[in-house]
Amino acid sequence: MKLTARQLNRATLDRQLLLERAETDVVDAVRRVLALQAQEPASPYLALWNRVSGFEPSELDRAFHARAIVKTPLMRITLHAICRDDYATFHDAVLPVLRAARLNDRRFRDTGVTIDRADALVDGLVGFTSEPRSKDEIIDHLGSALGTEPPDSFWWALRTYAPLIHAPTDVPWSFARRPVFEAAPRGAPPAEPALHELIRRYLAAFGPATAMDIAQFTLLPLGTIRPALAAMDAGLVRYEPPEGEPVHDVVDAGPLPDPDTPAPARLLGMWDSVLLAYRDRSRVLPDACRKDVIRRNGDVLPTVLVDGSVAGVWRPVDGVIEITPFEQIADDDLKELDGEARGVLTLVADRDPAVYSRFGRWWDALPTGGRTTIGAA
Repeated sequence: MKLTARQLNRATLDRQLLLERAETDVVDAVRRVLALQAQEPASPYLALWNRVSGFEPSELDRAFHARAIVKTPLMRITLHAICRDDYATFHDAVLPVLRAARLNDRRFRDTGVTIDRADALVDGLVGFTSEPRSKDEIIDHLGSALGTEPPDSFWWALRTYAPLIHAPTDVPWSFARRPVFEAAPRGAPPAEPALHELIRRYLAAFGPATAMDIAQFTLLPLGTIRPALAAMDAGLVRYEPPEGEPVHDVVDAGPLPDPDTPAPARLLGMWDSVLLAYRDRSRVLPDACRKDVIRRNGDVLPTVLVDGSVAGVWRPVDGVIEITPFEQIADDDLKELDGEARGVLTLVADRDPAVYSRFGRWWDALPTGGRTTIGAA
């Protein structure tokens, strides 16, 4: 069966709960979409607001504080919010990437600390962070173990691959910009190879997808991904894509949605996963506007989704939502977006009405023609 680009788009929106908000709790929602990008503290909240019917941010607060959902560096060596029960599997699967990205980096090598010495400190660090610890406390602990205060680049490497999570604090989006760390939850070891489980879960949340898409999402090499897909073949189905290499899916994914299924307008937060989970990002993000959305340092702006595709970017300005469109947005879509904007403004009102404002320089570089505001009271 040959899939069309439209079918792949609607499959992504369906799996990511963006065709219709789900009647579910936040833990189940996070499990279903696999992981939420969490570099910016507000982004997991906006991601769930877009995906869960009647979403209450206090529910995510409670899930973070109960450690039912945890925040930690994982896929693509970036911060993600995931379900507690998934931590052991996901960390085991991407640990080779986390280690290589830091321990092979010149900044770590220049510390003079060997890899064996760094690894030997991990167990003690896990014990020390059985309760939340600040960076300064951890640096003091590591200094005592090493006999000298370690440079920041040593802690930068260790905090990426050691089994640690960010501990929530009492701030508007649960996590302060100066993170506090604690030992990761000790879950049961994976029942099957961790890589196979991560691939299976990725396909359930983002499929159908190619080996290159999986490699893009995990940063694991194709030489690792392709043999794993071959070993998993009995539990997968393969489709012919519009072009390029075959796309894979889990056999129990159910039927793909009708490509003519209407896709509601959405205001996605920064770094939303649907923009980053594929090698071919044109599934949701047209190539023509990619450079305006994904800035040269890797910042991914909050986007306007119309008919399942990025049509512009947005930000709060003086109590309304300002849209910078990349194409003309029809009046009916603007009306729908106006309702979404009111929801976003309500969500951020008591926490950070100017959410993402520190990234304002990127809007200064965008064309101003066609800008419009929505969500006015």
